[in-house]
Amino acid sequence: MISYRGIYKSFDLPVLSGVDLTVDTGEMFALFGPSGTGKSVLLKTTLALITPDRGDVEIDGLSVYYGNQETIDTVRRKVGYVFQYAALFDSLNVFDNVAMGLPEEDLNQMPKLEVARKVWKSLEMVNLDPHEVLAKIPSELSGGMKKRVGIARAVVGQPEILLWDEPTTGLDPVNTAAIERLIARLSKELEVTSLLVTHDVEGGLEMCDRVAMLDGGVVRFCGTPEEFRGSPDTVVRAFVDRAAAEAALDMVSS
Repeated sequence: MISYRGIYKSFDLPVLSGVDLTVDTGEMFALFGPSGTGKSVLLKTTLALITPDRGDVEIDGLSVYYGNQETIDTVRRKVGYVFQYAALFDSLNVFDNVAMGLPEEDLNQMPKLEVARKVWKSLEMVNLDPHEVLAKIPSELSGGMKKRVGIARAVVGQPEILLWDEPTTGLDPVNTAAIERLIARLSKELEVTSLLVTHDVEGGLEMCDRVAMLDGGVVRFCGTPEEFRGSPDTVVRAFVDRAAAEAALDMVSS
C-alpha cells in the first residue's frame, strides 16, 4: 500500500539518507527512532508535504513524485493525516475544523446536511459528543479533546490510509493510553492501513503488526514487535532500554 524507495532529504544537514520501506495493505505499522532522525519528515513525504531530494513514494502503485496533479489528488483522497499537536485552526469551531478533512471538491459540492452527517459521525467515532463540542473553538477544548478532533478530521473523508504523526505528544500517561486504544480501534474498525510515528515505544509495540526504527537517516531495523524487543543489534537494544526507562519515569512522575 505504501512504498518508500530510496528517500533522501537534507535541510542544513542530511536527515534521510536512502530510506527503503514498505507498509502492506491493512497493516498497522509503527516507526520509531531517536529525535531528529526524520520520522515525521518521512511521513510528510507521503503526501508531498515535504519533497525529497531523491527517491519516490508509491501509494497503492501510484507515484507521488513522478505522477501528475491528478495522481497527487487521487493519492491525497486515499489518505487521512493526524498532525502532531492536532494542528487545529484556532479561528474555526470544531464543526468547521472536522469538515476541513473532506476533499475540497466534495466539500464544495456535497449538500450541507450530508457534510453535517459526516462530521457528526466522525466525532462520535472518536468518543466525542457532537452536541457538546460542535460549536466550541480549540481554545475551549482540553488537550485530549483536541487530539480527538484532529483524528475526527483525518477520518471524516473515509480514507484507506491513516498517517499518525506523534498523536500522543504532550499528553499524560492516562490520556496517552486512551488515544492509543482509540488508534487501535479505529484502524481495525475502518479496515485502514495505518502508519504510526510515535515516541511511545511500548504503546506502538503493543498495537502494531510490524515496526521499523530509523537511525542515521536509514532503516536500522524492520520486523515484528517480538523481533524488535529481542534484537541483538546494540543500537536497537540501547534504544529499547532507554525507551522503557523513560516510560517508567513518566509513570512515576504522573
